[in-house]
Amino acid sequence: MSSKGLLGLAVTIGLIIFAAVGYGVQNDARPTAFFPQTHYEFSPVLDGAKVVHEFAVKNKGTAVLNIERVKTG
Repeated sequence: MSSKGLLGLAVTIGLIIFAAVGYGVQNDARPTAFFPQTHYEFSPVLDGAKVVHEFAVKNKGTAVLNIERVKTG
């Protein structure tokens, strides 16, 4: 193989490695909501009684976690 061929091969391999490394260094900053308790069984209550239970939410991501809507299932 000629020196021009080897140089071309080396440049091609270098560009492939550069592209692969550059692609892997993306900003993965995103929130990740974690709920230690995802289910709670309420005991029977009288009609009209106030029932309260607090669910803990932890952000295991690297960006700010904004909770915009909450609804019951």
